[in-house]
Amino acid sequence: MDTVGESLDRALEGAFTRPVPKSAQARMKYLVKQLKGTRPAAELLGVSQRTVERYVVGTLKHPRKDLAMRLEREVRLRWQPQVRARAKGRAAAAEGIVVSARARFGFTAAPGTTDDARLRHITQALPPRWAERLFAARDRGATESQLQEIAAQGLGEMYFRDAGRRAHGLLVEFTDVEDIDISL
Repeated sequence: MDTVGESLDRALEGAFTRPVPKSAQARMKYLVKQLKGTRPAAELLGVSQRTVERYVVGTLKHPRKDLAMRLEREVRLRWQPQVRARAKGRAAAAEGIVVSARARFGFTAAPGTTDDARLRHITQALPPRWAERLFAARDRGATESQLQEIAAQGLGEMYFRDAGRRAHGLLVEFTDVEDIDISL
């Protein structure tokens, strides 16, 4: 299951103009360049400085699984920052985002009503203000539950309340999120 934060990152990766480096050596070289040294890269990855140096020169080529995953994640987070910023700006200013969620949605309502929570699969375009709120919260370090709350509010307004034209006063909330995907 993806989280809202992972989905936001993956959506931004769709805007990349060049592929992320594939080999461990290329990834390590990129990370060392971005962090301005082997010591900061080693501290970030939780390995020795000498291990980083061995990957940079090509002595080591195949990292163990946990190191490979950390290395890939850290490179992806830093890859093409200007392209990433432009994509965020477009989503927050003009285009918005599309949220596709499979979760148990429910309203705050009397028990036994048709508003009881049930599993739904919803795909809904959210306007730029919701994209801006999600990206701003993510950049501030919001928790997954806070990001889910923002996404649920956006879905509640646009899908369940038809952009505010009906059913005022209902509180939409996610419970038991099975899958969520966000695209630009």
